[in-house]
Amino acid sequence: MLPHYLCSHIQNAFRARHKHVAVPHSTQNLAILSILLRAGFLSNVTRGTVEEPSPTDFFQVSDSHKRIWADLKYRDDRPVLSEMELISRPSKPIFMDISDIRRLCTGRRVQNVKPLRMGEIAIVKTKDRENEWLEAREALQMRIPGEVICRAW
Repeated sequence: MLPHYLCSHIQNAFRARHKHVAVPHSTQNLAILSILLRAGFLSNVTRGTVEEPSPTDFFQVSDSHKRIWADLKYRDDRPVLSEMELISRPSKPIFMDISDIRRLCTGRRVQNVKPLRMGEIAIVKTKDRENEWLEAREALQMRIPGEVICRAW
């Protein structure tokens, strides 16, 4: 599954003022949601089924019924996550080395990608098996290049 589905699904759930959102279970979705949780855009992430967030039932259902449930975060009745935008597209992937990621994180434009602003994150997919999905600043700290998938603010 492509990350654009996850980006639009979360963004639409915030706009509709939902408390929770359920997305299909995959390593990619779990990793992206975990990064959003660490960045403070979500209040909780748990595994569950189509019906409810239940980690115990998660292991008893078939793969097609497994879901990841994310609790959406609001402050002063406004969504904490205002936008989620895809950077890499299937037709045009955006790969960045360490110097490009550094420029992106320090407020400079790279490969027609706008720089990160205050409170904004970028999600990077690396070739490192142990750290496959990272936030751009984590990738810079670990010195791991990769494909910049999406940004959130």
